[in-house]
Amino acid sequence: MIRSPGAAGFNSRCAPVASSRLTDAVAASLAIGALSLCLIVSLTVLSIKVSMAMPIPA
Repeated sequence: MIRSPGAAGFNSRCAPVASSRLTDAVAASLAIGALSLCLIVSLTVLSIKVSMAMPIPA
């Protein structure tokens, strides 16, 4: 049994799914999200360190 080339599997040509502008917009939003998450984590760690350095009033 001989298969015709490109009949099944992943051997066919790649078709663009989304435009390059959409891909760039998704990449930019992911980068902004990653930076904001990094900023939130660093501010949380800094505030925890500051609150642990304060003396407990007795």
